[in-house]
Amino acid sequence: MHNAINLWPLLGIAVVVAGFLLRAHPVLVTMAACAVTGLAASFPVTHILESLGTAFLKTRNLPLILLLPVAAIGLLERAGLKEHAQASIARIQSATTGRLLTVYLFVRELAAAFGLTSVGGHPNMVRPLIAPMAEAAAEARVGSLPDALRQRIRAMSAATDNVGLFFGEDVFVAFGAIVLMQTILRAEGLEVDPLHMALWGIPTALSAFVIHAWNLRRLDRRIFREAGMRT
Repeated sequence: MHNAINLWPLLGIAVVVAGFLLRAHPVLVTMAACAVTGLAASFPVTHILESLGTAFLKTRNLPLILLLPVAAIGLLERAGLKEHAQASIARIQSATTGRLLTVYLFVRELAAAFGLTSVGGHPNMVRPLIAPMAEAAAEARVGSLPDALRQRIRAMSAATDNVGLFFGEDVFVAFGAIVLMQTILRAEGLEVDPLHMALWGIPTALSAFVIHAWNLRRLDRRIFREAGMRT
């Protein structure tokens, strides 16, 4: 006879979702989710507090690792990194916002496919370099940009990084999700080679590249169309 599975600990997921919807502080949301999950699993309160303390001690150096690159990027921006990036892209006559982001999409996805997921990212690449260069490419073609269009270009810059990373890393054979799927399938009696799973991620990665590149082409058309409306 199979033992009944206690699904009440999954309430912690609902707490996380509710916390993000309410835009509560992430640390408070995480602690609340841990407390709800532990209580639903009938853990003693002391055990829950010990688990939180152990997790804190293991990750106490993580904020320092995350803040050091941000500080370095801040110093580079103070020295004119954004202005130099905009001036460099403005000198390339054939550059458009869509073409620039398509090149970045290709580089980001290819690097992620080889496991180089740190090549890129919102704080260390998109905000200080890619987004300013995308805006400069648009301004070099159509002049000043309305605020709504500028925000859309920034959003598409961030989305390009997300798409390249998300679909590129699925091709990497040592990606955590592939290992997780192999473990689950093995528990069900199915032996699957991780290399084959990674190879099946290639069609999805190529499709994602083509679809997003088309969206970037549409972004170029929208930039030129809104510029024509203003003139």
